[in-house]
Amino acid sequence: MATTALSDPEALSGNGGTKQPLSLLERARDNLSFRSAWSELNGADLGTYIPIVLSLALSRHLDLGTTLIFTGIYNAPMKAIAATALSDPSFDIPEIMAAGILTAAFILLLGVTRLMKLVYWLVPLPLLPAPRRPRHPARYIRYEQDLGKGKSAVGKPRPWAGLDGLVLAIAALCFIALVNGAGQDHVQGAQEEEDGEGNNSRSYGGWRSWRRRWASAIPSAVIVFVLGVVFAIIRHPAALRELRAGPSRMRVVHISREAWKQGFIKGAVPQIPLSVLNSVVAVCKLTRDLFPEKEASATSVSVTMGAMNLVGCWFGAMPCCHGAGGLAGQYKFGGRSGACVAALGGLKLALGLVLGGSVLRVLASFPVGLLGVLLLFAGVELAIAARDMSSKAEAFVMLVCTAVSLVGSSAALGFLCGMVAHGLLLLRAWTVSSM
Repeated sequence: MATTALSDPEALSGNGGTKQPLSLLERARDNLSFRSAWSELNGADLGTYIPIVLSLALSRHLDLGTTLIFTGIYNAPMKAIAATALSDPSFDIPEIMAAGILTAAFILLLGVTRLMKLVYWLVPLPLLPAPRRPRHPARYIRYEQDLGKGKSAVGKPRPWAGLDGLVLAIAALCFIALVNGAGQDHVQGAQEEEDGEGNNSRSYGGWRSWRRRWASAIPSAVIVFVLGVVFAIIRHPAALRELRAGPSRMRVVHISREAWKQGFIKGAVPQIPLSVLNSVVAVCKLTRDLFPEKEASATSVSVTMGAMNLVGCWFGAMPCCHGAGGLAGQYKFGGRSGACVAALGGLKLALGLVLGGSVLRVLASFPVGLLGVLLLFAGVELAIAARDMSSKAEAFVMLVCTAVSLVGSSAALGFLCGMVAHGLLLLRAWTVSSM
């Protein structure tokens, strides 16, 4: 989720000299400025972060305090490593950290050698893992979850009533849909009206401007999350007495030779293609789609992701990466700058320093249905990238990738089949043109 759009120095310097690259301080100041305070705070949602980290903290005793501190500096968890840890009892903390370090080293290597730019150029837009994202959030809403085991309670639908019932989830879903709509840029519209396109506050344009500002001022995701925390405390009042002040004690994780081996085979191997696609390529392409005036560099994204894990994983922090899902969720809920990511990082860093791992007592009772709602809207926003398919050929490749991923329950298999389909279409186009 540390996926804000930064101006690409490589792209700027090659623009015929007509546009000088901004200094690091100028880029940071521009990227961290609040476009609209409530909208940026609303974009700093935790819906794509809590389920994975909470599951690992409950089932594998992941140090939540240390993870909060390090992920306050960098964000979203690596999902393939987390999935392996939750499904394999032998895949414990040393194996998780080994997988994170090995994955980070490989991504960093691709970045410093600039090979990631080649990968970015080779992977077409239709293969971005977007259209299949909303399926898992629907499970969070429809079925009860055992986050300690990382799976749904099979055959046990979520009850309608209660502090984690379907009625609560549906109400939250309707509330966010009413406030955020289909994803219109309320902030931009309000600013345009303020800049003179609707300067008569008594006219219809002025009324429309007021409605836009009113909608953008309601932090729907923040309200849903705070409501979830209140309900968690009501469900487990003793959690407040179990809170302890101060950060968790950091320890260097000892990784044996066998842990390195298992971490590579079971964790790094499935995580590397996912990180390359979803955490670098998809992030850069989605940034270009959401922020046409800015562009994220595949080189810088991969270098930062590799460097941050080569530090945090040694101290037991969950391996993390940039994520297209986090970026889409932040944009959906109003984030338009790096300020929303800075706010999210500041919140996690504060929790890690002030309460440490004891905050797990409260989060363990958080209504999972509400998390599913936040994840659902993030997935829908990411899937909207499919609107950029400009030809039947691109739509065909996207549908092949999506269908295989859903039926085979494998993103890697879907990507492979999508690449084959893309290659065959290119070969056909070249053959027809040569004839």
